[in-house]
Order: sequence, then structure tokens, then C-alpha cells
Amino acid sequence: METNPNISEETEILALKALGWVLEDSERAQRLLALTGLDPRDLRSGLEDPAMLTSLLGFLANHEPDLLACAEAIDVEPARLAAAAEYLNNPGDFS
Repeated sequence: METNPNISEETEILALKALGWVLEDSERAQRLLALTGLDPRDLRSGLEDPAMLTSLLGFLANHEPDLLACAEAIDVEPARLAAAAEYLNNPGDFS
């Protein structure tokens, strides 16, 4: 997979791991789709799209129980997931 130059490699990897975690549970996946307005086609085609990854990480950042559970499952600090969401929202602030 080629990395989108507008997304840091670490952010992209975290987002993809988080997406995998979200999709492991059908109820959580349905909630993601309902709250973000994404559809399965968006998820498949948008793996390198900053807007889709922003929606995904924002979904987690806005629901602390999921953020904490996801961070534990993918073995990262919750703050790193929240920082990745912030980076995608404001990449110029991290230059």
C-alpha cells in the first residue's frame, strides 16, 4: 500500500488498525456508519483518504469507552489515537 503524502505513516497505520478493531463488532461498525455518514463503499475506497480516516478517528475520539477499548486492543495509548484524529483535522498545526 502506498502512503498518502498528506497523512503521516504513523497516523495512517493507527487509523487502519482502529478501523479493523471497529469492524470486528457488527454493532460498533453499524454505529460508525450511522454516526459518520460513511457507507461500506466509502470504507473500502477511502483507506488513504484523510476525510474518511478523520471520520473514523473522530468517531473513536468522541466516544471515550470505544477510544479506550480500541487503544487497548491495538496496544497504543489512547492519547495517540486522539492525537492522530487531531492531526488529521489540522495537519498544518503539526508541521
